[in-house]
Amino acid sequence: MDYLRTLGSAAVSTLVQKSGLNLPFSLGPKVASLDGICSLYDGTKRDDSSPISVFEYDFSQRRDLAPLAKNSLRKLRTIRHPDVLKFMDVVESDTTIVIMTERVRPFDAALQAWTSKGVQEKEDWILWGLHRISVALAFINESCASTHGAIRTKAVFLSLSGEWKLGGFEVLSNPKDDASVLYTLGSLLPDNMSWAPPEVKKEGWSSLKKGELPAADAYALGLMLNATFNPDHHPPATASPPHPPPTAAARGNIPNTVFPLYKRLLNPNAKGRLTAKGFLEIGMAESGFFASNRLVKVCLGLDNFALASEAEKMILLRTLHESVDSFPSEFATDRVLPSLVSALEYGGASAATIVPLVLRLGKNVPDSKYSDAIIAPVIKLFASPDRGIRMALLDHLPEYADKLDKKTVDGKIFPHLQTGFSDTVAVIREATVKSISLIAPKLSDRNLNNDLLRFLAKMQQDPEASIRTNTCILIGRLGPTLGYNTKKKVLVPAFLRALKDPFVHARVAGLMAFMATIDCFDVEDLATKVIPNMSFALVDKEKLVRDQAFKTMELFIKKLESYAATMPETAAPNPFDQFTDPVAATSQGTLVTSAAGAAGALAGWAMSSIGKRLAPSDMQTTMASSTGVGIDRPTSAPPPAEDSRIGNLKPSPLLTSMSAANSTATSPALPIRSNFQSNSKLKGMQLGASKVPSSIAAALAEQLAEEVAAEDGVEVSNPWGDDDLMDVNADEGDWSAFETAPVSTPPIKITPAVTAPKPIPASTHPGFNSNGFTGTSIPKSRTPVPQTSSKNSSTISPSSSTNGWDQDDGWDAPPTTRRASSPAGPISTSTMTKEERAAEMAKRKEERRQRIAMLKEQKKNAGKS
Repeated sequence: MDYLRTLGSAAVSTLVQKSGLNLPFSLGPKVASLDGICSLYDGTKRDDSSPISVFEYDFSQRRDLAPLAKNSLRKLRTIRHPDVLKFMDVVESDTTIVIMTERVRPFDAALQAWTSKGVQEKEDWILWGLHRISVALAFINESCASTHGAIRTKAVFLSLSGEWKLGGFEVLSNPKDDASVLYTLGSLLPDNMSWAPPEVKKEGWSSLKKGELPAADAYALGLMLNATFNPDHHPPATASPPHPPPTAAARGNIPNTVFPLYKRLLNPNAKGRLTAKGFLEIGMAESGFFASNRLVKVCLGLDNFALASEAEKMILLRTLHESVDSFPSEFATDRVLPSLVSALEYGGASAATIVPLVLRLGKNVPDSKYSDAIIAPVIKLFASPDRGIRMALLDHLPEYADKLDKKTVDGKIFPHLQTGFSDTVAVIREATVKSISLIAPKLSDRNLNNDLLRFLAKMQQDPEASIRTNTCILIGRLGPTLGYNTKKKVLVPAFLRALKDPFVHARVAGLMAFMATIDCFDVEDLATKVIPNMSFALVDKEKLVRDQAFKTMELFIKKLESYAATMPETAAPNPFDQFTDPVAATSQGTLVTSAAGAAGALAGWAMSSIGKRLAPSDMQTTMASSTGVGIDRPTSAPPPAEDSRIGNLKPSPLLTSMSAANSTATSPALPIRSNFQSNSKLKGMQLGASKVPSSIAAALAEQLAEEVAAEDGVEVSNPWGDDDLMDVNADEGDWSAFETAPVSTPPIKITPAVTAPKPIPASTHPGFNSNGFTGTSIPKSRTPVPQTSSKNSSTISPSSSTNGWDQDDGWDAPPTTRRASSPAGPISTSTMTKEERAAEMAKRKEERRQRIAMLKEQKKNAGKS
């Protein structure tokens, strides 16, 4: 198999090929060779791809090493301790044993790397490691009743978390065990005499079987203590006969508190020698060098965290907060961090303190491991109802938000996070609002454009002013990411609500949000929605708001000006419009800079337009006034009062009778226009041109004047009214009336035959004088008069259309004063409904037709007589 070729061991390859066994791991590069007894390799476990180490014992060339390899395998399998190398699996053959353990690295290489560290930092690290080795050695000597026999730097390994692990079990033996190898094969270990105690050097390894079990290991522990603190002065002079006691000059870098115990460990007398257990107990005593070591205290606190009281937990967490940055990186990420994550499962008051530590330590975790080591346990905490945990998660969200994926945010975080919007504690609500900007890009469209905005709408009505302000700021940040339709529906109302907030900074935030989302609005929306809605902020009571409002308005105006510069000067011409008057065109294209100039420009424009619409021949005619004529009025304008009409002008009775003789009824929606054919035909309009007797004309004028007075019966003191033409504050008086065009209908030509009455002196009739009608009713004439028809005259005739000035559907009419009329006067139509008014007008039309027929009959009778 290819993965075994890197071993460089023919025995292992032969083993796999002949046995057909599949190794439970994949071998990596070779790390080191351990005294020629075994080789260390990195490897990967097949089932879960976790990192492992592989110890290969190849005794194909040295069969005497086979008992050592088998002893190491047997002891690793049976001895289980946190500070002992962890056994995982093995593959055996006749010439090779391959042992799989947790991933470790040789201690010697790590010790070289620590030479560049600070003195205190290195001292803490070495003491912490010696503490772990002392614990493991005391366990082997006391609990296992065995002697390790090979304590040295090459028997120590460092795990992924930086913890010291004890290995090298090749000669570990129990004196009562018949298969013990220490006492017979101890000399096979390379360099065994440099680490051996004086009694072994004097009597051999077999002497240990009768001596004290811990004695040999205690002496080797003292030598290793010197090798770690003073690697350049190993072995010490006291290790050689006659074994003089260490002097103060030989202390080197060994701490003062440790040096006395160091001398006791190297006592040549085995019975007076300090054991590993005694060394550990003295160091762990109150104010001992182990008990005061920060790494030792952290490890002990993490190991007993579940059983500790809340006070003890807080002391430990405070220690971590103060010194975690000075810990070895591998210790912090692989030892402290997993323990804290495990402690989060217990919750409690300490959980809120643990979360910041977990995230702080997670900064050094590789990206490949971050999801499993940090994200997985953290997102579970969002389901916790504990406010302390929720607050810690929200406060430190910037530290891990970029490591979250969309699926996790949308499915596991937001469903729990949204409960913070309705929390009764204002601090939680505000922290929830602030956190949204970090996770919003990873929310689904539904959560972003629907559910989230519903919560934010509630937050804009929160009792806390700071929450309302931050909500507005958040909506401004979210604006560019919202959907197109959502922007048009949400942004303006949301910012407008902020502009009406009583809190000054909320109003400023609303204006700034408008500025930040300027690209979210179309130019049409800017001109019709944004600017009109925010303009009231220009006169805000607070100068801070006013200044910001003017800056915002300036920004919007510049954008509109840029857009307007790209627009054509005029829209596409209407083929029905024939605007060719150069004077009127010039007046429309001229800008004015004052109110007086604007008024003059408007008047000139109106006169030019009206003059353009009339033909030259029409300008020479006389427009007869009639009560029934309708004038263009938009359908959206409110109906006028019955007595509201411009000027309420009363025509001369004689002109009225002559103009009514032959008339053409046109639609009230069309402009008033004369329809004369030629100058010769105009003579019928001139006073005195007709041969009709004056008495007949006066009678006819009296009769028609009576009808007009009956329909009016109103006198207006001010033709335009005392009020404005339009109430700008009334909803029905809006400017939309100017946006509708009148509907034209073809004219209907009517040429009724009118019988001219006999001349009657004007002074004999009340209500009629040389100036026209006075407003009183005129009795009907009963004098028979002859009738003559004039077919060539054309004037605007009275119309019974409901769009006349005497109807209720004109512009906003001012109130008028009615004059009292006689009981026999006509019925007023101002209080009638539309149907009643139409019926009344039809009735009056029928009566007029009957009177005309009666006049014809009287004329015939007069001719016969």
